[in-house]
Amino acid sequence: MTEVINETECEIDESEFAALADYVLMQMHVATTAELNILFIDPEPMADLHVKWLGLEGPTDVMSFPMDELRPGTDDKPTEGVLGDICICPQVAHKQAKEAGHSAAEEMLLLATHGMLHLMGYDHAEEEEKEEMFALQRKLLLTFLATRS
Repeated sequence: MTEVINETECEIDESEFAALADYVLMQMHVATTAELNILFIDPEPMADLHVKWLGLEGPTDVMSFPMDELRPGTDDKPTEGVLGDICICPQVAHKQAKEAGHSAAEEMLLLATHGMLHLMGYDHAEEEEKEEMFALQRKLLLTFLATRS
């Protein structure tokens, strides 16, 4: 079960993010009953989280907070439990989208996908991990967007 919470003044299509979460969880064989929260927060609370958890100043684009440390399941045995929380800062995403040349909505969908993969144990600290994670997030997002058009 995914809950999308917008604590900002930015316009967010909550249903699009809920649909993305359902799609990604299905593709990764995580039960859609797994608990996931996607929160959109302003730069100030994001900066507070960034300092508290990573020791880095300023707001960042996305942070993930895993709960049950779920991993992808299989067709026969989807993973169940509490996936965790993803915090996205729309203001940072808007800036990044402009620099990347795509829409803020696409950027935030990318960040949500990225955050979900972090909740499932993917990381990008090492180059090999980065290649795997970024290829998977690109595939998941592009196939999701293709199903929506």
